[in-house]
Formats: sequence, C-alpha cells, structure tokens
Amino acid sequence: MHFGYFTLSDNAYAGNTRGANELVQNITAEALYAEQIGMHSAWIGEHHFSTLGVLSCPDLVLANIAAKTSKIRLAPAVTVLPLHHPLHVAEQWATLDLLSNGRVDFATGRGYDRREYEPFGADFDDNLDLFHEGVEIVQKLWNSDGPVTHKGKYYQLDNIRTTPRPVQKPMPIYIASFSKPSLELAARLGCGIIVAPFAATMAFGGLAGVASAFHEICDKMGTKPGPIMCSYFTHFADDAASERAARDRQIRYFKECVIASFPGDPATAPPTYRYFIDMVQKLHEVQAKDLSPNAVLLGSPQQMIDTLKTAQAAGFAEVILYINVGLKPHGQVKDEMARFMEEVAPHFQS
Repeated sequence: MHFGYFTLSDNAYAGNTRGANELVQNITAEALYAEQIGMHSAWIGEHHFSTLGVLSCPDLVLANIAAKTSKIRLAPAVTVLPLHHPLHVAEQWATLDLLSNGRVDFATGRGYDRREYEPFGADFDDNLDLFHEGVEIVQKLWNSDGPVTHKGKYYQLDNIRTTPRPVQKPMPIYIASFSKPSLELAARLGCGIIVAPFAATMAFGGLAGVASAFHEICDKMGTKPGPIMCSYFTHFADDAASERAARDRQIRYFKECVIASFPGDPATAPPTYRYFIDMVQKLHEVQAKDLSPNAVLLGSPQQMIDTLKTAQAAGFAEVILYINVGLKPHGQVKDEMARFMEEVAPHFQS
C-alpha cells in the first residue's frame, strides 16, 4: 500500500487569521517535504470561490513541485472537469506529465458546489452527462496515436490532435466516486476510483462496500477494475486531551467548511446530487464522539495501522492523508507527516 499527501486547502474558519496566500505556500512546502520523507504522491484539490478550499490552480502548484522533485507522483484532487474544456485539460496535464517525466496521476470529478459553477457560466444542474463526455474526450486524446474526431452532445471535435503527448501510456485516470454513476463511468472507461471513507460509509456502508460495488459493476460490464484508493483525515492523538482537540478540529471542518459546500437543500439540489441530502443532514448532527475509523485516522500509530489494514484487505492500493485539515499549524502538519512515515507506513511495505 502506498501513502500520499492530500489537501483541499480548507481555510474558511471563524476568526481565522491565516490568509489564502500563506496556506498555498504552506501546501507547496508540505508537498515538497512529502518527497523528502518518502511519500509516494501529492494530491492537491481544486476549489474556487468556496468555503471548502482556496487553492484554485493545482496544475501550477504541481508544476512548481515537479521542478523541485524527482520521484513523488503528482495529482489533482480533483480537476473539476465541467469547469474546463476537455481539450485544455488534456493539453495541460499531458504537459505536466512530460515535464515531470511521467509522474502524473490524473484525477477528475464533477464537484458538488454550485457556487463554483455559476461565475464560470457552467451548468451545475445538468453536469453529469457533460462530465462523462469530457472524461471520454480526455481519454481519447491521450490514448489515440492520431487525430481525434468527436461528435457529442456538448463537444464537437474535428480531426484534433493535442500536443505534447503524455509520457505515460496509458495516462492513469481516477474518477472521484461518491455515487453509483461515477463507479459505472470508471468501470466503462477502465479508470481507477478515489473515494472518501466518510462518504463511502454513508453511500455504500464502508470502504469494503464501495470496493465490492465497483468490482460487481466491472464484472457486469466485462471490464478490468482499475486501482482503487481513498483519502483519510489524519490526526495523531497520544492522550485524552490531544484526542479531544483532534476531534473538535475535525468537527469544525465538517461544520464550517463542508456543509456549506455540499448540496443540502432538496428544493435546489439537482436529481443527480440528491444523495448528498442525507449526507449533509448527518454532518449537521455529527458530534466529536461519533467520529470513527469509517471517517478518520485518529489516535495512536497502532490504531491507524489497524484501520489501514482493513482498507488494505478491501483492496485499496493507496491512501492519501489529509493531515493539514482544520487550521492545523504548518509545523504540526510536517511533524505528523514525518511521524506517519516513521511509525505507520513501514507496516505496509513489502
């Protein structure tokens, strides 16, 4: 099992004095540090104008990281594809794959915050088919040896060949999966999936449930399942006081950052986002004592090992660690990253 660094750049907290620019600089430094301590990958989220995150250009941050590293894999978490033209996305990430000598893991999703769509003039209510078509185009452009022609509902391409070409053949693609349609898309296109444990628990009963559902869908379609991976909120806690602080920090993230971003109103949520309604209701009601290994890695190294062994047994090949969540200080983030690689990761090395 591999381990990576992950962030959504959450910063919307009452009384917060840390500016967005400072956080983006911290994230860049943490991703560089991730290579130093032997982490496998750096996954950096894309968010615009929202409560959930302040880092809008993961491609540029990862390009900077690529220039200063040699091993760590580089990934958006995730590219919100309906906000971009797939031609531009294909060119952009193929360029980074070239410059990094084949170190890109491309991950994409359709997002969940209407406020990120409206300023771009993108259609939030009808984004499922738009997203599916966009992923197909990006994959075609990367996999084809010649020009691509595409006559779709949303995009028309006539004899288009993008440059530069990705170094990797094929380029790894992951679909952010909160629902069955996302799993079906990944299965049909032969992509991997990336899931959040707390969301997987609400939608599929846990990580084993989403892995089982994905494999069943692939079996029905006659396709080979791509790799499956998940993200985990991560907090070390060695005593009762540090555990209370970690739990409070995580709950604050859910209440102040996540709830405002997820579709929670039945009157305005598009049909393809209705499953978020129950999710948001549960987040409104969640308390510190309710946080379980289904949502967070929290506690001692041994507790983390036990939780990750369950994920490993379910077939998860990589776990990306959301350590800098909830206004955790930059120094503490780096300390916990190093501690994880020293005390937890060795139990999963071959």
